Amino acid sequence: MIDYEKILNIPPYAYDKKEKEAFLTEILKDLTKHHYQNCSQYKGILDALNFNSEAGIRSYQDIPFLPVSLFKKLELKSIKDEEIFKTMTSSGTTGQAVSKIYLDKETASHQQKTLVKIVSNFTGSSRMPMLIIDCPSVVKNRAMFSARGAGILGFSIFGANKTYALDDDMNLNLDAIETFLEKHQGKPILLFGFTFMIWQHFYKELKKQNKKIDLSQGILIHGGGWKKLQNESVNPQAFKDALRDVSFIKKIYDYYGMVEQTGCVYMECEEGHLHASIFSDILTRRSIDFTPCDIGETGIIEVVSILPKSYPGHVLLTEDEGVILGEDDCPCGRSGKYFKIHGRLKNAEIRGCSDTYGPQK
Repeated sequence: MIDYEKILNIPPYAYDKKEKEAFLTEILKDLTKHHYQNCSQYKGILDALNFNSEAGIRSYQDIPFLPVSLFKKLELKSIKDEEIFKTMTSSGTTGQAVSKIYLDKETASHQQKTLVKIVSNFTGSSRMPMLIIDCPSVVKNRAMFSARGAGILGFSIFGANKTYALDDDMNLNLDAIETFLEKHQGKPILLFGFTFMIWQHFYKELKKQNKKIDLSQGILIHGGGWKKLQNESVNPQAFKDALRDVSFIKKIYDYYGMVEQTGCVYMECEEGHLHASIFSDILTRRSIDFTPCDIGETGIIEVVSILPKSYPGHVLLTEDEGVILGEDDCPCGRSGKYFKIHGRLKNAEIRGCSDTYGPQK
């Protein structure tokens, strides 16, 4: 298998199309064989498709995808039960099935190290005072991480002197925020939260109280929950404009990611484009026959990742729709594909990290 520590030394947006194709194909081919040998359900799926992992992979794009919803129905893992270090669960409303993702220590460690490499390309390597726009109780159960708790803990590695902006009843804690800002006045600060919760419990509450706070030194990273904002006719630019109005914050970065491929987030660059790093890639497929879409053509999002070793989640078809805007030519200077998410497929379950939540006890 691959020497992951060597891969971590490669800059996350270093490879152009040809280099990345060869790099991903080699690793994902090995991962496919690994899961075929170690996960009986995955073997059954490939056998049913008459897919030969020895002869059938000229490119990583040839590897059969698993529908992401399969993780709600099956316990898919390529490790023994005694090797399970952590179980991640997707978000879901009451009564809705959730995905369960089983991690061993190696996969969990690679996820964290990869997240650091990707995000520090946007924030820098120094840890900053961190304001988390959520409540503290969401991270209490560390053995069974929800997508929301995992997101907070994952991004917390970039922060120091962490403060939660909401209490456990989801009320804005202005006293805590003002104390935090006074303590770190004039310093760069990191803010993290889920999109809809930032809108609902941070922006709307500041607006309601006619209150403005100075986050001009801040970098905000947010993700998930666009479905509800689209229902309120709030697009990404309106979201940024609204937050700047109440907090003067200039640096706002969205990201796209999912619990089924934790660690491989797709960060938004300064040009407003989501980017695939060397650790992952994105394809779009036509709904009529699942053939690959052209650049600029809207399709169903497929994501690939070199991280999932403890479970067969390396090639997944999501329930999201989007468009690849280009490759290797984003004005921000990062190589790789850049894209835009349009939203959930019609009739797909809403399951963004901040689409479904309740006070955490």
